[in-house]
Amino acid sequence: MSEIISILGGLDYSPLWISLKTGLVATFICFFLGIFAARKVMKLPDRLRALIDGILTLPMVLPPTVAGFFLLLFFSKRRPLGAFLYNEFDIKIVQTWLGCVIAATVIAFPLMYKNAKAAFEQVDVNLVYAGRTLGMSDTAIFWRVILPTAGPGIASGTILTFARALGEYGATSMLAGNIPGKTATISQRIAMVIQDGDYMTAGVWTAIVILIALFVIVIMNLITDRGLKHITRY
Repeated sequence: MSEIISILGGLDYSPLWISLKTGLVATFICFFLGIFAARKVMKLPDRLRALIDGILTLPMVLPPTVAGFFLLLFFSKRRPLGAFLYNEFDIKIVQTWLGCVIAATVIAFPLMYKNAKAAFEQVDVNLVYAGRTLGMSDTAIFWRVILPTAGPGIASGTILTFARALGEYGATSMLAGNIPGKTATISQRIAMVIQDGDYMTAGVWTAIVILIALFVIVIMNLITDRGLKHITRY
């Protein structure tokens, strides 16, 4: 126990702050993009919807290193997009914290998108018809009827998105690297200390991640239960 306390006292907590920062920003971006994409995709014709849905979901089934490889191709300063961002706006993506955010956003986005889409699909269409009967605009119906009704599913998606962004490793390593105090996240730190044979420190970091993940799951369950409290339990 004293050894664990000693390790906790001597830890460099920058990977924790970098991971939390990255997770929060990526979740914020995914929240709005996921809801927007879900609503747009639902209005597409069936075949086109299946194609776009597959493209948007692709990062969830690809190995993170593969997604990271494509991101590296896009944002490298040797490529047109990366060179344009750097030369015109002095924005560097590779081996920067911004790269951490982009990698986490791309990997976590499908969770937000799929949960939002599933939540919207569960909304009773009669509520929408009732809103139109009352003279509400489509925008008003979305904000005052659809979004509150789909709230529990969207909240769950948001929490899962944060958890996924927090623990992202593969794509982040490819795009942002592992620079201490700058791009080194908790997942990268665990991998590094294991390579050094420091299993005790790796265990402490793992315990921290487990506690955060457990907290996230509990919050998600509470939100889901609250959203479903009107359903009769048998």
